[in-house]
Amino acid sequence: MYPGIPFPDINPVLFQWGWFAIRWYSLAYIFGLLLAWVLARKMSLKSHSTFSVLKIDDFLIWATIGIIVGGRVGYCLFYHLRYYLESPLQILQVWQGGMSFHGGMLGLVIATLLFAKKKQISVFSIGDVLACVAPIGLFLGRLANFANAELWGRVTHAVPWAMVFPSAGSEPRHPSQLYEAAWEGLGLFIILNTLWWFVPKLRAKQGIFSGLFFILYGLGRFGLEYFREPDAHLGFVVYQLSMGQVLCIPMVLLGIIFITYGLCKHRKV
Repeated sequence: MYPGIPFPDINPVLFQWGWFAIRWYSLAYIFGLLLAWVLARKMSLKSHSTFSVLKIDDFLIWATIGIIVGGRVGYCLFYHLRYYLESPLQILQVWQGGMSFHGGMLGLVIATLLFAKKKQISVFSIGDVLACVAPIGLFLGRLANFANAELWGRVTHAVPWAMVFPSAGSEPRHPSQLYEAAWEGLGLFIILNTLWWFVPKLRAKQGIFSGLFFILYGLGRFGLEYFREPDAHLGFVVYQLSMGQVLCIPMVLLGIIFITYGLCKHRKV
């Protein structure tokens, strides 16, 4: 039995001057996008794909809009639908917080489809690069969740690193934000980038990396949700599964479809 360690005194606002404030969460988005952009440019130069450096520069704006709009709309639809139906103007108040990864991913997918059609390039030439750079933003985003003392884990006395979060009562809990940062960020980044840079034959098969990301993220997030406290207003939505777990199921299925497509398209006859 471990009593838990106090949550460190982290101010979610890094800098504030009057009404203007810089928060860790906003910095996670900014640096996540910028670092992903830098890496994507290097990947394009290495592979000489149709997703060229100039197209990556153009796509940055599309990706930013897709992630922010999709993340916000997804949060409103998946987690607080009734509230935002009654108060639709609250949807625009993004400074109040509330973003969904699955919504942001859907927004990014839509932006990718539209951009690929406009530029007449393969969707997977974009998607496979995004799969390798997305873990950067996920890692920083989960660290920001931890700094904000939000999305905490379930109660536990079984691990010495259990933590007492300021808004979650006196019981020690799993620091599930750090678990997610370790897998969604570091784990996926290492696996996908190792394969991309050192297995060129796999890199040549479009759709493989998109599929791997969807499967690895979906399975990892599904498992990690058992350490994370379900949203209080939702609880378990289907057979003791959280909303996050339910949304991961179609991700894994799509990942299987993408990999099947990549293998079949490049299969030697």
